[in-house]
Amino acid sequence: MLNTSIFGASTSVDEIVRDLDLSTKRYVITGASSGLGKECARALASRGAEVIFAVRSVTRGEAAAQEIRDLFPEAKLAVRSVDLTSLASVRDFCDALVQEYDGIDGILANAGIMATDFGRTVDGFEMQLGTNHLGHFVLVNRLAPLLLARKGSRVVLVSSGAHRLAGVDMIDPNFVKRPYDRWDSYGQSKSANALFALGFDRRYAEHGVHAYAVAPGVILDTNLHHHLDPELFGPLRARQPTVSNLPRKTAKQGAATLVWGLVHPDTDALGGAFLEDCGVSEVNPDTRLPNGVIPWVRDEKHAEEVWELSE
Repeated sequence: MLNTSIFGASTSVDEIVRDLDLSTKRYVITGASSGLGKECARALASRGAEVIFAVRSVTRGEAAAQEIRDLFPEAKLAVRSVDLTSLASVRDFCDALVQEYDGIDGILANAGIMATDFGRTVDGFEMQLGTNHLGHFVLVNRLAPLLLARKGSRVVLVSSGAHRLAGVDMIDPNFVKRPYDRWDSYGQSKSANALFALGFDRRYAEHGVHAYAVAPGVILDTNLHHHLDPELFGPLRARQPTVSNLPRKTAKQGAATLVWGLVHPDTDALGGAFLEDCGVSEVNPDTRLPNGVIPWVRDEKHAEEVWELSE
């Protein structure tokens, strides 16, 4: 990790926003009803930001929003329904926001699934690629006019150190012919997130809109991996033997780099970067190691290829 600020791996999200006035800002967070998404929403709301919860379950979203209102009674929160496994739902969500709002200052594309059993989205895409990447690809691009309406707006795509497990298969991304592997699928989707950030920044930087990919780290208190039996982590440990040695973070620590990329002036000049531990990730080509950014997600030509594939 290249040190670019006073923050680091143990920084809390509250330290990131402590000195910021976000009272004129508006952000969209997917998956804001729990885990890192809720933690980011809380931190942003604590500094006066308006936060739109983009959630699959409105009931859980409202419950999470109420928890934040209990802490900050003046919090400006809205809960909206969106199902990332259905592009029709994503388009309906975006079209409603474009009608309702005059601009947004950022999107945190946080919602996702990890190493699930094989499945397909409503539109027929492999479930992890469809949920983690393609749903957000449509959502962010469809909300681009709202981002362009606000000076200095940003997009943060939540990737993972697991992007190192697999690149985007340009021939068979949906596992139609090749055997399904839950970790290859997850790695592919997280590589796609990082490449999307690179491609989006390349298109919009000249308009003052930047995008970042973030690996938040190994988080203790999140629901992302709770569906997995312990033995399902065996193949992951075999491919990355030292992954178990990575330091564990609290949700507040995991949310720090996400919010750092989304709102902090430190990252003004870092558009398109892959961030971790509140810094720019160092390139690490050794796929057996679980940390650093793999070269294939820093390849601008490949980012264009994945963009075209996604379209």
